[in-house]
Amino acid sequence: MPTEHLSAPQVTDSGPDSLVSGAILRTLIYADIFDFPMRLEEIQHFLIGCTTSLDAVRAALESSAWLAGRIERAGGYYHLRGRAALVALRHEREKAAQRLWPVAMRYGGWLAHLPFVRMAALTGSLAMRNPRGEHDDIDYLLITAPRRVWLARAFAIVVVRLARLRRIGLCPNYVLAETALEQSQHNLYMAHEMAQMVPIRGAAHFAAMNAANPWAAIYLPNARAPFYDDADPAREESPRRVGRFAQRLGEWLFGGWRGDALDAWEQRRKIRRFRRFQAEAGGHPGAAHLDGEHVKGHFQDHGQRILARYAEGLRAHGLADEGVEWRAAGWASPPSTTPSGAPVPVGAPFQPVAQ
Repeated sequence: MPTEHLSAPQVTDSGPDSLVSGAILRTLIYADIFDFPMRLEEIQHFLIGCTTSLDAVRAALESSAWLAGRIERAGGYYHLRGRAALVALRHEREKAAQRLWPVAMRYGGWLAHLPFVRMAALTGSLAMRNPRGEHDDIDYLLITAPRRVWLARAFAIVVVRLARLRRIGLCPNYVLAETALEQSQHNLYMAHEMAQMVPIRGAAHFAAMNAANPWAAIYLPNARAPFYDDADPAREESPRRVGRFAQRLGEWLFGGWRGDALDAWEQRRKIRRFRRFQAEAGGHPGAAHLDGEHVKGHFQDHGQRILARYAEGLRAHGLADEGVEWRAAGWASPPSTTPSGAPVPVGAPFQPVAQ
């Protein structure tokens, strides 16, 4: 597959020739961390820090000499210069995603039928059609009724173990209550995780989660709906028939004081176990969040590693002083400290100065 040079591959030390060109390169730098070359429509949808149209993105890709020295196109995919081999990898992962997708939808439907589950959404690499292979784990986010996070997770683990008998890896690795939809980490990684999420059932709760996190639009202003949805309107009628009966029966059996007591017991039991995992991880909590409204056992902070690599990529391409965070928030120049005087951490958002 020939690689197309967009124009003369001359790289200068000057900055981007337009806001859109800079945003495109930032977007491809971030995608490159995941070995993910992008189509035109994907670039526009996940464009970092810039609200613009598909035509404007196309025009920048076709006419920007500054971009041409930094990116290439092969087989309809755009990628950083020298990374054409990723296109073949993308094709392999697309095939794996096609095989995993119906499996993910089916088991996601099972999870959505569980007692107290209000939304099941596909997350992680498969949500971006970028799994490492057809045996990659399938990640989910679940939203539950209040005071039933731990009980709903316990029910989900039953589904996980049933799937494991068929050599299918399910990972409902983030469970939160419908009363705790706002995310505590406000950065590009979390914004991207939310933007690539595919709701399987629970559209109203998906919309509520987006509404509770308006800060994410600073990072990905064009990603207002799932990109890889392939939505089936019939699935929003769930839970139906047997699933509806089973869900209602479970919520009747484990409602009231019995459910409160079981949820609290399960929380205490699992937190003791998670603390052992935390000790094995060096005692650092990472991105873990464990309480009565959240079960997120991410003791290895993958997000911060991704943001650190992204910062390195920006510096390598001369974009370290053009962070989307400070520009989108209204700063005239990139600050080295927050308004309180504390050092700015990698990937942290900034609050705009009052005008």
